[in-house]
Amino acid sequence: EALAAGADIVVMVHPDYQYDSRLLPHMIGFIEGGVCDVIFGSRIRTRREALASGMPLYKYLANRVLTLIENLVLGLNLSECHTGYRAYRREVLERVPYHRNKDGFVFDTEMLVEIAALEFRIADVPVPCRYFDEASQIRFAESVRYGLGTLGVLLAFLLHRAGLRRDPRFVARARTG
Repeated sequence: EALAAGADIVVMVHPDYQYDSRLLPHMIGFIEGGVCDVIFGSRIRTRREALASGMPLYKYLANRVLTLIENLVLGLNLSECHTGYRAYRREVLERVPYHRNKDGFVFDTEMLVEIAALEFRIADVPVPCRYFDEASQIRFAESVRYGLGTLGVLLAFLLHRAGLRRDPRFVARARTG
């Protein structure tokens, strides 16, 4: 809907009230200034801050391991790949074939891999995050499925990049207009 309304930058915020929307103008400024095409709000500046904000230890550890693997596979240097606070330049959403992605949390991972595959510039900035009982947090079993789903997306990308199995998720949509 945002693209149809003419938005140049589209923001995604998970609806769990964990992220501070007051930082949005600063995040968008990086895109407007031409620094990057996509910006992530990272919950992990330091281990101490992440855990002090209430991030469960198992989520912190899984996040660190998955982010390390994603950075290695995708050639990135992000502090966190699993944030629910992101902003995208319009062209990114016009070119990335996100309509092929799965519903659910793995959608965000597919977006990241597609964006990296199409060589858009990705950056992240630290943002505070709040964990509280009322927030809709992914539970342990769902976290395991998410982690396996993330690894599956990375494997599909590696096979695609090696020319062993074409995956249309990693091929840009034709330019329009």
